[in-house]
Amino acid sequence: MKRRNFIKNSCGLCAAGMVSAVVLLESCDKNSRTPEGPTVNFTLDLSSSANAALNSAGGSLASNGVVIVNTGSDFAAIAQRCTHEGCSVAYSASGNELRCPCHSGKFDLNGNVTAGPPPAPLKTYTVTQNGTVLTIEG
Repeated sequence: MKRRNFIKNSCGLCAAGMVSAVVLLESCDKNSRTPEGPTVNFTLDLSSSANAALNSAGGSLASNGVVIVNTGSDFAAIAQRCTHEGCSVAYSASGNELRCPCHSGKFDLNGNVTAGPPPAPLKTYTVTQNGTVLTIEG
């Protein structure tokens, strides 16, 4: 093989390798995966003292593997288990985010990863209010 052909073929293989590497790295984007969380369908009565935290803006509680948050204008419901190693996330009113205590993972109220090692977003749920009853499903 002539030196010129060898160099040309080598450059072509290197370029193909670089393109493959970029494609593989893009497929590992931590926010491009399907959100993870349990499938649920349950209700919470806001008149019950057990759910009193949800009666004020910034209040939250965990139930059935879901964290429910009173955002002030509506309610958000997000899966409770971190997608990194399954630790329970908790709502932080000061940061308006969900935080994982195990490895400092952070999620916004849409379940998106905002910091840390979690590989995927958290599943979010539909919250419907009928009087004092919240229905969480998804």
